[in-house]
Amino acid sequence: MPELPKCKYVSPEEKPCPNSDMGAGYCFWHDPKFDKGNLDLTERLEDYVRDGGFIHGLKLRRANLKGLNLVVRGNKSKGFDLSGSDLYRANLTDAHLYNLTLKGGSLMKADLSGANLHCCNFEQTNLLGVKLAGARLDNIKVGHTLQQEIEGHQAEKAHDLDKALDNFEQSEEIYRSLRKASEQQGLFELSGKFAHKELIMRRMQFPKYSSQRITSRLVDLLCGYGERPMNVVTFSLSLIFICSLCYFTLGVQSSEGMMAFNLSNSVQQNFYDFVSCLYFSVVTFTTLGYGDITPVGLSRIIAAIEAFSGSFTLALFVVVFVKKMTR
Repeated sequence: MPELPKCKYVSPEEKPCPNSDMGAGYCFWHDPKFDKGNLDLTERLEDYVRDGGFIHGLKLRRANLKGLNLVVRGNKSKGFDLSGSDLYRANLTDAHLYNLTLKGGSLMKADLSGANLHCCNFEQTNLLGVKLAGARLDNIKVGHTLQQEIEGHQAEKAHDLDKALDNFEQSEEIYRSLRKASEQQGLFELSGKFAHKELIMRRMQFPKYSSQRITSRLVDLLCGYGERPMNVVTFSLSLIFICSLCYFTLGVQSSEGMMAFNLSNSVQQNFYDFVSCLYFSVVTFTTLGYGDITPVGLSRIIAAIEAFSGSFTLALFVVVFVKKMTR
């Protein structure tokens, strides 16, 4: 008998599907035109995957996969790789997908309510409109940037603002959905990361170089929208050091005389004066004001700015730190 033609699906890694062609050029699992809507494929897919079937790029739009179990038995460090698979509007309620990889695929509007997504890898996967009520999200991986996020930045560079805005809006919606699902499970560290990304995507929807976008960016740098207390610490230390350099350049007055950089002074004396300026900067930033060193000339302006910034930054750190710790 003549050999049946093979499925013409080829993965992005250039691996061809070994299954037989059903007549439309593809096998059952890779035929994008075969309507799998509402077909109960749970057991059939489990058998296909565990029998070593070619599982990249599966076309399972609207398929009924309720209770699907694709956990590798006896191996907690390994999971099945369904990268590139299309699961648009698929019913995956109560599915067990521990350690599953679905890179570059689509779960758009899929129902994952009650599913176990622990350690799943959904990098560059379309998660728009996915239902996650009661889904387990521990250690889920969605990558540093979503696919829509990447396309949004590319569109912005190409000056296609409508496309960029649409992609950033989709990204914000996805991060919001992930944040809410994480909060419901008490995964506050994870929800904090998604909340930060959600606000970044909201910022990207403001006109470029607008006051809203610039202000939002400054808030992000200062405290990560309340999710990164260490940003406040880094800013504080940087401001203290920069101001101390200004005092060292412009000069401050003490009981021992003027302290400022002077080429005629020895290296030891200049170092001593700089340390004193650093001490004065710390005292000014924390608004202690001992009075043993006083600013003169332009140093007064620097001191006023630093004192105001210090009182504001210290209060901000307390708010951000308490917010993180009370979670």
